[in-house]
Amino acid sequence: MNTDTTMTTPTDATTSTDATAHTAGETASAGREGAPAWIDLGTPDVQGAMRFYGELFGWRFEDQGEEFGGYRLVYCGEDLIGGLMDTTGVPAPDGGEVPVAWTVYLRTPDMAAAVERMGAVGGRVLLPPMPVADRGFMGLAFDPAGALVGMWEPGTLEGLDLPMRAGTPVWFEVMSTDFDAALPFYRDVFGWDVHTMADDGWRYATHGPEAESSAGLCDARGVIAEGTPSFWRVYLGYDGVDAGIERVRELGGRLLDGPVDSPYGRLATVADPAGAMFQLIEAVGA
Repeated sequence: MNTDTTMTTPTDATTSTDATAHTAGETASAGREGAPAWIDLGTPDVQGAMRFYGELFGWRFEDQGEEFGGYRLVYCGEDLIGGLMDTTGVPAPDGGEVPVAWTVYLRTPDMAAAVERMGAVGGRVLLPPMPVADRGFMGLAFDPAGALVGMWEPGTLEGLDLPMRAGTPVWFEVMSTDFDAALPFYRDVFGWDVHTMADDGWRYATHGPEAESSAGLCDARGVIAEGTPSFWRVYLGYDGVDAGIERVRELGGRLLDGPVDSPYGRLATVADPAGAMFQLIEAVGA
């Protein structure tokens, strides 16, 4: 969503690919409170991003015009899967350059109420609720562990489509350096139905039981590089991850970690030519 204040998530942090390796159920609940309702990429190289993702996934882009600051809607076939925004000249909150990154927006039926609940659980609002014409309200906040998370209150635009196929988002998770602080934030602010799992000290929580889950929270201590702030990441389906890695490289992107096999499919951490990180995972049903 187009805004003059944007994300501070890391774009080039090497992370362990197999930290979670999770995918949502085939009926991923985008309409559920607290579920990811939107994703978008902020980059100063919009044309380069369109070439890269267009070639890699077959995406097409629809410019929304001056009213929306040149914001582009992203489609995979007929499925609306997110947005693309130009961050050229947009200052970061710390005064530095805005990182090139994907942002995940969680659905809320009442953003003003969600914002009011944040203070009690350590959240901090970066961008207060603002209207996006008649399409809905958007906002940005930091969770207690420092991960940037978007908020979306639907108007005429309900959110993204989740067909759970190649070229579309199939999972979303926050890699958190403070699991204990982040969990009550997502539970109390966004109404997460928390289901947790643990294995030898490693912890993971989902919004909803596994078969119906829509997003995850990973205890990323010891998984992401020391000093890397918490961040949300997006998994994009691909038919043949190894071939996808080679295509990423051919298009100017990089392999950051993997590939590895997981219970949820083969996956890898990659970055686009501008440095925005995302996960490639074997497409559901592939």
